[in-house]
Amino acid sequence: MTHFTQIILFTDSDGRAKFRSDTIALTEGTPQSMLSPESPATGYQLRHSPGGFRSTWHCTGKPQWVFILGGRMEIGLQDGSSRIFAAGEHFFSADTLPDSATFDATVHGHWSRQVGDQPLVTLFLKV
Repeated sequence: MTHFTQIILFTDSDGRAKFRSDTIALTEGTPQSMLSPESPATGYQLRHSPGGFRSTWHCTGKPQWVFILGGRMEIGLQDGSSRIFAAGEHFFSADTLPDSATFDATVHGHWSRQVGDQPLVTLFLKV
């Protein structure tokens, strides 16, 4: 593998949240331990959400990596689609409110929820 697949939740030019895939080149390290270039981080938060958790529509405040440490997390978009991430999976959340926009829950953002019988445990790595 010479690259890492990055799933990105982002705000498109129409103001709506969407998913896309991108790649991060693994250009450092050794053939036995390929690494990406180092990226800065500013902090992290851990979250535990019990069964039944569901957020309201919201945007990500600042871009961050979201790592699912336990349970499963569903992310729903305005177009009615959703995606489930399980323990060991991750995505980059950059679904921020467009500059000069006022949040409109019928246009902007996404919702998240815990899925299944296991609590949702997540790590938010701020960048």
